[in-house]
Amino acid sequence: MMHQHGGDLDAIEKQYHIPKKEIIDFSGNINPFGFPTSVKKSLTQNLDILSVYPDKNYTLLRKAIANYTGANFEHIVVGNGSTELISTFIKTTKAQKTLIVGPAYSEYEREAELCGSNYHYFALEEKESFCINLSKLWTALTPEIGLFILCNPNNPTGTVVNTAQLKQILQHCQKNKTAVMIDETYMEFCDDLEECCAIPLTLQFDNLFVIRGTSKFFAAPGLRLGYAVSSNETFLKTLKQQQDPWSVNSVAAFAGELLFSDQQFIQQTKDLISNERKRCIAELRTWKNITVYDSNSNFILLKLQTDKIDAHKLFEILIQKKLLIRDASSFTFLDDTFLRFCILLPEQNTLLLKELKKLVE
Repeated sequence: MMHQHGGDLDAIEKQYHIPKKEIIDFSGNINPFGFPTSVKKSLTQNLDILSVYPDKNYTLLRKAIANYTGANFEHIVVGNGSTELISTFIKTTKAQKTLIVGPAYSEYEREAELCGSNYHYFALEEKESFCINLSKLWTALTPEIGLFILCNPNNPTGTVVNTAQLKQILQHCQKNKTAVMIDETYMEFCDDLEECCAIPLTLQFDNLFVIRGTSKFFAAPGLRLGYAVSSNETFLKTLKQQQDPWSVNSVAAFAGELLFSDQQFIQQTKDLISNERKRCIAELRTWKNITVYDSNSNFILLKLQTDKIDAHKLFEILIQKKLLIRDASSFTFLDDTFLRFCILLPEQNTLLLKELKKLVE
């Protein structure tokens, strides 16, 4: 079970015979507020859109994304979840060699492999608190690398690369004619978004592809709505040629037009995650037998500093209490001393910390 993606409640229910509705899921990194109520109400009142084809150009949806992100409207593309866009971009680059910053989401290597690219990893090192080391990166980013993939903030470490560092990376890659894909799935949870967001850089660098989704921040994994920003004309043209018509369904397109303008939901989410992240990290730093890493996302990575229990055993004990965490040993470069949990509502976080402390100390 440790190799399942986070949030796979159906697999957990089948394996442990626990009704998934009774499980408190700290593994999926999904906004604890759930899908915005305002959008839910609008959807129920407009279900007639199911009888109408979506706009092929998704004009209103892309305008909503432009207003939300500040991106150039012409540079925005949408897709059936971020995976479709990741796959299309990797195919477009036709990179023989791909460099992935790791630990990382396994989907990157899967898509690179499917596209025939020879991938390897650039390791974020534990001794450097999983922060990127640019001097080492320059050595790894040789002219032979056709594609560089970075998750920012990174999953599962929570570390972030700021815009000053991103500019250096993009300039280096531009000289080498290396395409850059930055996955900003968790960027909206970051306190200093303006200092880390790569979307404004798409105006300056046409070798850049920035991708986001609605699964985590807007609690809508079932919507399958992803979007990306790039000024690369070759990619934009290729996507139009290869993407299936109406890749985003009517419901997802309509919901997206509303999601990105729900300022109350957006601010409430940012406040909750920021406050609870600070509280949880402060509490964890008072414990023995554990190392907690700074996070710029809605999850926290921990390392066990004891021989009496490992992450897999913690997972097994906590799931019996209907608390689902992520055993992080399945991530590249991590082992069974690492675990990850996402930030939920205050009372749920308090419950998990209470149970964790009993087992760790």
